[in-house]
Order: sequence, then C-alpha cells, then structure tokens
Amino acid sequence: MRHLFFTVITSITFFAFAQDSFDSGQKKLLLASFEEVWATVKDKHYDPDLGGVDWQKVYEEYKPRIESAVSMDAGRNTINEMLGLLKQTHIGVFPAKVYADIESGNTGDYTPGIDLRALGGKAIVTTVDENSPAATAGVKPGWEVLKVDGKEVAPFIKRMEEHARGLLKELMASRVVLGMINGQPSELVEIEFHDGRSTKLLKLDRIAPRGSKFKFGQMPESYFWVETSSMAEDIRIIRFNQWLNPEAVASAFSKIMADTENTKGFIIDLRGNPGGIGGMAMGAAGWFTSQRGLKLGTMLMRGATINFIVNPRPNATSAPLAVLVDGCSASTTEIFAGGMQDLKRARIFGTPTAGAALPSAFVRLPNGDGFQYIMANYISEGGKQLEGSGVIPDEVVRLTQRELLAGRDSVLDKAIAWIKTQ
Repeated sequence: MRHLFFTVITSITFFAFAQDSFDSGQKKLLLASFEEVWATVKDKHYDPDLGGVDWQKVYEEYKPRIESAVSMDAGRNTINEMLGLLKQTHIGVFPAKVYADIESGNTGDYTPGIDLRALGGKAIVTTVDENSPAATAGVKPGWEVLKVDGKEVAPFIKRMEEHARGLLKELMASRVVLGMINGQPSELVEIEFHDGRSTKLLKLDRIAPRGSKFKFGQMPESYFWVETSSMAEDIRIIRFNQWLNPEAVASAFSKIMADTENTKGFIIDLRGNPGGIGGMAMGAAGWFTSQRGLKLGTMLMRGATINFIVNPRPNATSAPLAVLVDGCSASTTEIFAGGMQDLKRARIFGTPTAGAALPSAFVRLPNGDGFQYIMANYISEGGKQLEGSGVIPDEVVRLTQRELLAGRDSVLDKAIAWIKTQ
C-alpha cells in the first residue's frame, strides 16, 4: 500500500513498545523491510549521489546487523540509524502502532462546524462556521474541547506533543482531535466543552464541510473554500483553506485587486492551510510584484529542477502585504510565505509553520512498519531549507485562549496594526 502526498502530515519519532516474540518468520520480514528501505533510497532519493554517502558500502555494513537483530525494535532502530547517515529530516521507519491514535479517529469528513488548535496542551476552538450545528448550539472560539464521545482528548494531545517531530507537534495534535470529532453524516457527536466558566455537554450533528468538492488531477477529491473581505481603512483580506481550484483563487484575487488606488494593504490568511498545488504559489505571488525574474525558491527532484518563478500580473500592487501562518500551515503555504519573506515583499505574522514543504511518500513495509521518505529538496530564494525548519514569522504572535474567549484575534490584529503604520 502506497500513499503519495505533497503536504506532509505524518512525521513522528519512534516509540518503544513491549516486544512480542521474535521468531524466524518475523526476522525474514524485518530483513525484507531493510532491503526495501535501502532500495527505495537508492532508486528514488532526489540526490542520486546521496550527498556523498556510499550507499552500497552502507548496505554491506548494516545488513549483517539486521540479520543479527534480536527484536523488531532493535532492527527498526538499526534501519533508522542507517537512514540517519543521510542527515535529513522527515525520512524514517516507525511502528504501525504509532498510527494508533491517528487511525482511532472516525472515518468521514463531516463536521459539526469547528476548527481547533492544540494550545498549551489543550484543544481550543479557533473558529466556528456560520450556521453550523456548533454555531447553532452556541459554541464560541476559545472553548476547550475536554472529551469527544466520552474520551478525554488531553492524553492524545500529550502523546503527539511528546513524540511528533519538531514543528509538526501542533499539526499532528490538532489533526488527531479533529479526527475524533469529524465523522459520517447524520451521526451525532458528543463533545464536552469548557467555555471558560463551566463545562457543557453537547450533542452535535455532523454536516458536510464548508465549501464545495473539488478534484484536481490525481489528487483526492476534497472540500475547498475561498473568501474575501474588507476592513476599515480599506485593508483587504483573502482566505482559502487549501491551494486548490486555481480558477476560484484567481477570481478571488481579482476581486480584492479591483480599484486598489486607495487600498491601505492586503492580508492573506493561510493559517491552517496545509498546501496543495505547488504551482499556485507562483501565480499568487504575481499579484504583489511587477518585477520580472523573481522566484520563490527551487525544488530539486531526481532528474529535474523546478524553479518557482513569480508570474507578475499587469495590475500588480505595491501596497503592504501581510501573510498569516501557524503550525498547521504547510507545503505550498510554506513555499509562498517563505518565498515572499525572502523577497522582502511580505511581512509574516503568527507562529512557525509545520516545516513540511516537500513531496513525500509513505510505504507500508513487509513487517507492517511504515516508511516515509522525501523525493525532493526545496531551497527558498534566500537559501533556507524549509523542510523541518518551517517559516519563522517576522512577528511571532501566538493565539491564546483568553483572547479567543474575548473575541480577539491577536494575529490578525498585529497584521492590521502593522499595515496602518506603513
């Protein structure tokens, strides 16, 4: 079974589990897994020279160690030690059990209409969709999710925060809790909230996610939405949940770019946007510069190099641009935000992004373990490697439960305040 995706959502450090019996059959599966990992790196890594590592010599050194392994954990650790020679993030083997929390979520993407983030070890509601079951029931941003269908969520968040790699902690923790909340249509979900004063137990219906279904090429069909708005002093804002549906996003940009003579500035809110079509970042950047020859960065693939060239629009604006990101912003969002930051064309607000900019594949190995490997390397125009490092905002601003309960969005407020000073 093989999954290919541009937005990386799984990259977890390795748990130690109590060992089952390790017999000759398991050893064969371990050896077959080692062979597949080694061959995959040799055949599919974006750098055929592997940064100067003699991969055949590595094979000859590590195969005897796999053959003498006394447990599946020991063999897995040896494989990961071998992969560590590549000195790269987001490549490794991990037990299938690591997915236990993720896979324990419900199947289906129908939702009561809330989004959330893991803030300070708590699952905090950040947005509530209009006219959703949650909105009808009075759920507000800032409420804490305590339990879902009787299960406490804090232990799930703790495990993700302890074991997810680096910047992926927020993304993984948030996804796990949302996986518990979302599910099949017309199925009620029981959620215990704390509204800042007391607990509330609500049974909420699940409805289709916001937006409309959209499918692009071989990417799986998913729900997409885009919205625009204007604030006082003609500060214009655009938000979209994924880099999908190029026509709709281009139309939304055209809308906010109309009659910009007196526009004070622009805000692109990409918080929670996990990525999508990489090429769309080039088109979006073109609305904000008329200079030719610029690029956001370069992606290096086996046998190919992709330059993310900015495509200037005839009516490009020079007005101030703020981009909002958080730990659930990944992939194409990171390419856009990091590139515009390097070009000094945008000021970034929020918290560091997920550090998951590269296309990767996940392969189930013969012994049941998972193997994730990257197939490209991305370097921003400023020479930064975003994978594992993320985009560091120019102004780090963290949402707090207290501010959300008070109806304030501190990240958006900071961006607006900056634009007003320009």
